[in-house]
Amino acid sequence: MNNEKFVELCKGYVVDYANAFMNLTSINPPVNISKDDVYVVWLNRTLQNNKALLSTTVEDGMYYEITYNGDKNEVYFDVYKHIRNREIKLGDE
Repeated sequence: MNNEKFVELCKGYVVDYANAFMNLTSINPPVNISKDDVYVVWLNRTLQNNKALLSTTVEDGMYYEITYNGDKNEVYFDVYKHIRNREIKLGDE
C-alpha cells in the first residue's frame, strides 16, 4: 500500500471514530469532523508496513496511531489521550 492510500485510509478511520465517540465526552457543542480536519503528525513506511500518528483540529487532546501489517493485510488502530506535557530541565552534561 503506498503512502497516499494509507493516509487516506487512516484519515477515514479517525473521522469514523471521532464522530462516533468524541461527542460522548465533554466537547460542547457537539462536533462532526471530515478528513480535512485530520492531519498527519508522523508517517513511516518500512518494507510492506506503514505506521502513522494522526490528530485532528479539535482541541480534545486525542491522537491516533494506525499501523498496517502488510504481511497479514491487517490494520491496528490505537487511540490515545494526551494527559500532560511538562518541561524537565537537564543539567549541563
